[in-house]
Amino acid sequence: MPSLPSSPAQPPAPAPAPGAQQSPSGLEPARPPDIPPWPTWTAPAGVAVGFALGAVALILVDVAAAAGGSSLSHPTPAVSIAGDIVFDLAFVAAALYFASLGGRVRLADFGFRRAGWGITIKAIVLAVAGYYGLTAAYASIIHLTAKDKLPSDLGVTHSTAALVGASIFVCVIAPIAEEFFFRGFFFGALRRMRIEIAGRDIGVWVAALITAILFGLAHKGSAPLPDLIPLGFLGFVLCIVRWRTGSLYPCMALHSANNALALGVVQLSWTTPEIVGLILASWAVIALITGPLGARSPRLA
Repeated sequence: MPSLPSSPAQPPAPAPAPGAQQSPSGLEPARPPDIPPWPTWTAPAGVAVGFALGAVALILVDVAAAAGGSSLSHPTPAVSIAGDIVFDLAFVAAALYFASLGGRVRLADFGFRRAGWGITIKAIVLAVAGYYGLTAAYASIIHLTAKDKLPSDLGVTHSTAALVGASIFVCVIAPIAEEFFFRGFFFGALRRMRIEIAGRDIGVWVAALITAILFGLAHKGSAPLPDLIPLGFLGFVLCIVRWRTGSLYPCMALHSANNALALGVVQLSWTTPEIVGLILASWAVIALITGPLGARSPRLA
């Protein structure tokens, strides 16, 4: 009997991108590796719960401070710094909770992963040029003169201890916590939106715009109203950096450097070497804290 012709060999399926989530069949990625698994609705839910947790945490800090003899109307720098820290950590806790609803939480999904030097440097250069160019144009029209109230509330001119504590919060803790929530969690959730115009998906740009608006409004209590627009610019370019590099590290570095510049130039009138020293020291501490979190995550770029 003649044998039947054998089926032609099928080419092997291409390997998925590093970190990509697999479909149940295991044959193809269910989603791009830089988009996290938690659903879009968790973004507004995280904001609401984070704010509620933060308000409760602030009350507890005030109660503890009052029990220790601190004035609620004129809190000490230590009390103000503690309140700001627990408020930011409340949003981190909310992000972790809602992210866990999408399955096992992976730090790489928040952006704790290494990025290639080439794409990182290019993204940072473009972000810095875009942000400071837009801010300079805006400042020339609006004539910005007001100072951020946060450093003075934290007592940067009261004592060396208050200055050190405020610098750690402004240049280290705030960049880590805020980037984790806004660019790692919130922007990641909104990235799942698909909005097509003329056949092009502009979902990432809409997600960046929404995140930028919320990021600016989040600073309403500490920054003067005219400064919220430049903060929105910053929030937008940080989203684009997060998108293009696939990593949260460049975002934290830029956020920290911007805060250090604002603190050193506007609030303290420091010299250039002092400001550079603050930036480098802040980067070193951020790297020490967050570097191990992405050490084993594969690169996306």
